[in-house]
Amino acid sequence: MRSVRKCSRTGCLEPAVATLTYAYGDSTAVVGPLATASEPHSYDLCEAHAMRLTVPRGWEVVRHEGAFSPPEPSGDELTALAEAVREAGRTERPEPGTPEPAHPGATGTDTGRRGHLRVLPGHA
Repeated sequence: MRSVRKCSRTGCLEPAVATLTYAYGDSTAVVGPLATASEPHSYDLCEAHAMRLTVPRGWEVVRHEGAFSPPEPSGDELTALAEAVREAGRTERPEPGTPEPAHPGATGTDTGRRGHLRVLPGHA
């Protein structure tokens, strides 16, 4: 299972293999291996963008030495995937054309239900 995170560069659909973080106080851009979690103040980059990154004059780039590679799936990712598959298998699906039963607390104002979403009249 490969990383589902994509490169942050506009228009790039390649998988992310590196994380870019700026140290503004030191005028430094740090490009390292892909962080385990996406952070709001860092950017995921594909290998091409990680290797070609340029910075403003006076800034320094600290780059991971060696090749970038997609991270191995963690046990948590595999466990979450397995749980999602099990949960999907447990869900009973009604026959096509059969109205779904009202959920607890229904007020009779529901006009339709699809999965976990409900359509309520007068709400756009």
